[in-house]
Amino acid sequence: MTDINRGVQTGFLRPPMDLPEPALSRNAQTVLERRYLHRRDGSEPLESPGGAFWRVAVEIARGSEPWETSEGIERLRREYYLAMARLEFLPNSPTLMNAGKRNGLQYSACYVLPVPDSMDSIFETNKRAALIHQSGGGTGFAFSRLRPAGDLVGSTGGVASGPVSFLEVYNASTESVKQGGTRRGANMGILRVDHPDIMRFIRCKRDLDERNQIAYNAVADSLPPGKRNELRQALLESQISNFNISVGATSRFMEALEHDQEFELISPRTGNVVGRLRARDVFREMTECAWETGDPGVVFIDRINAGPANPVPEMGPVEATNPCGEQPLYANEACNLGSINLAMFVKPSGIDGSSSATNGHPTPAHERIDWERLERTIRLAVRFLDDVINVNPYPDEHIDRSVKANRRIGLGVMGWADLLVLLGIPYDSEEALALGARVMQVINETGHDESARLAEVRGPFPMWGRSMYRDGRRLRNATVTTIAPTGTISIIAGCSSGIEPLFALVFDRRGSLDGQLSLEVNAMFGEISQREGFWSDELAREVHERGTARGIAGVPDRWQRVFGTAHDLAPEWHVRMQAAWQTYTDNAVSKTINLPHDATVDDVAAAYRLAYETGCNGITVYRDGSKSGVLHVGGSSEPKAPEAETTADESEPGASIEPRPRGLRGVTYEIETPLGSAYVTINHDEREEPREVFVNQGKAGSDIAPLSEAIGKLSTLILRVPSTMPPRARVREIIRKLRGIGGATSLGFGPDRTRSLPDALAKVLEEHLTSMEGSDGDATPVAEMEATEVPYPAGNGQALRLSGAFCPDCGTALVHEEGCDKCFSCGYSRC
Repeated sequence: MTDINRGVQTGFLRPPMDLPEPALSRNAQTVLERRYLHRRDGSEPLESPGGAFWRVAVEIARGSEPWETSEGIERLRREYYLAMARLEFLPNSPTLMNAGKRNGLQYSACYVLPVPDSMDSIFETNKRAALIHQSGGGTGFAFSRLRPAGDLVGSTGGVASGPVSFLEVYNASTESVKQGGTRRGANMGILRVDHPDIMRFIRCKRDLDERNQIAYNAVADSLPPGKRNELRQALLESQISNFNISVGATSRFMEALEHDQEFELISPRTGNVVGRLRARDVFREMTECAWETGDPGVVFIDRINAGPANPVPEMGPVEATNPCGEQPLYANEACNLGSINLAMFVKPSGIDGSSSATNGHPTPAHERIDWERLERTIRLAVRFLDDVINVNPYPDEHIDRSVKANRRIGLGVMGWADLLVLLGIPYDSEEALALGARVMQVINETGHDESARLAEVRGPFPMWGRSMYRDGRRLRNATVTTIAPTGTISIIAGCSSGIEPLFALVFDRRGSLDGQLSLEVNAMFGEISQREGFWSDELAREVHERGTARGIAGVPDRWQRVFGTAHDLAPEWHVRMQAAWQTYTDNAVSKTINLPHDATVDDVAAAYRLAYETGCNGITVYRDGSKSGVLHVGGSSEPKAPEAETTADESEPGASIEPRPRGLRGVTYEIETPLGSAYVTINHDEREEPREVFVNQGKAGSDIAPLSEAIGKLSTLILRVPSTMPPRARVREIIRKLRGIGGATSLGFGPDRTRSLPDALAKVLEEHLTSMEGSDGDATPVAEMEATEVPYPAGNGQALRLSGAFCPDCGTALVHEEGCDKCFSCGYSRC
């Protein structure tokens, strides 16, 4: 019996006594406790944070058993543990969540599944994707092989519905599957730019689909113009909400774009040219939709296939990537990802980059990086990720075979922005670009060297002899490096995400996770500002309100530059930084290109063109405010509430609220919503008329709890305001107004679908009326088309990129970064 099994069976698991528990921040501790620690039947954790890392280390070290002695395995366990406990390296979340728990859930984060052009295959892939989502993975799909809408279907004599229709089917399926009990499935949908349905694909998140158009038409004429826009936006964001989409831009298209030419549309069924489009018209449509909605992104598909991301060309071509775009994969492949925390590899000398060498001059930045220790960690991480492949319980045999044929791994980084601050280098500087390229070159070359060393003992990946490397050194892994999103593991590591700039310098985390998270100042900003003498509580409040240190008189110019945040940076610096890291990355780079709210469509176009010119494999832009709801860094700018529409009855001077009787009796319902379980209590007076509604959702202190309380109080107010309308009729009116309100996610299908907490309340009220009146009573069916979604209010502070939805765990607004919706308060992620 292994140590890990003995620990789980006999009591609380901790690492061996001579190994230290990790030193974690309060946020990291909270995230681990809520999402990663092993539990039995939902009870208290069976392990400490160190125990979780030991569990993972023991499980992954098993992957080396065919080539190591028992002493060697024990050494690897300890080395793996220490790398994680010291927060120098962490694997992707599924490995941390599942490794060693014996729960049958896989350790990989991302998959690509084939979408062949047949009905059986399309729905077989849909089933496989559902199982992957259920066990914690994300999926990418290329819809380029599907015949266009209106094309001939020979088996039935009918016509095809086209790729977008099946994109909608896959999206609906994802809605009903929750990943491993922790998060909803994330998807990437890609269509080649030369597919005949490309324009419909580009517009699929900007134009209402047939169902939503019918819903909009049914009520739009009865709404004021502002409400019509809100309704349209809400409907748009309810469709294809579980997909990022990208256009597969070919070299032919980019050439036609450059020379203002037409390009050919190719039938995937016959391979024949079936039409032509002007490249600049298509590009304009892409950039307009991306400006408005954040989608589509662009994947430079021919560039990917010409480089190391396509290591075995005869298995390709690569047609799709994982959900955040950084991992191109063949059909049925998966990749195991892990990231090195660069902030841990700066030699001690203070946090200002001003340490002096013996000659009295400042030490060059690159000399302050501990390259030797970084190299040791790179080699250990490559071995770790290769071991994951051997012990990973893959979802099905197709994936198992494909993964082991090429043994792709993806070693990347996090903490890049922190490293730059520690070295005193502004993110938007030539020095930062050069250092980023140098760091990634070392990681890539050292990683490939370690893969070659492993191949000498373990053998090369099985397809090596047919790969691009077949005439050179043998490699254990077909690809080695990837810059992946690190939203949750960077919270555990206490560092900045991936290669993204700093998110903010002062965080307002009140109201999250039972109040355990609160207002926080970036540790480095706090230390430097105190040491340099410009710290004050007033400064912290001003930085929080404005969302930046730049432009604040009390902050020295040097530190204004060093502490630049995401929205301080011109878009070209985002693109150039991505390109610098892509130069030495086998696969691709996850990076959000942030644009200010007042950016133009031409700004989006410029970013896309620059990404192609500088060698990126793809690009995703996000303009602030391009989705309903904007989270602002500023904390005190209060939004102006819209003027309420009142009726004559509401403004009558004699109107009053009926007093609450001393005693009411009622019933409480439990209902599942996209944000978790809600409890609705409906109380009646002595005449069995509904008089009171209580709604309870979310934990005390969370943002969703007061919202649910407010919905209940407003419903009660409607029932207690004097009116000639009977109480039950008023309940029906509440149902009519709330039913159908939706957000970015929903739960269930058809009549069982619950779109939001207001929609859930409407369903409970309708069920309650039906139970009171009986099946033959006078309950009136409630139309589902008469609700609008109220967007999260926008303030006047500096905007961050927001997904337009709330975190289902803590109720905080979700932020869009690294191509993913995530919560910076509790670590929740949709990817």
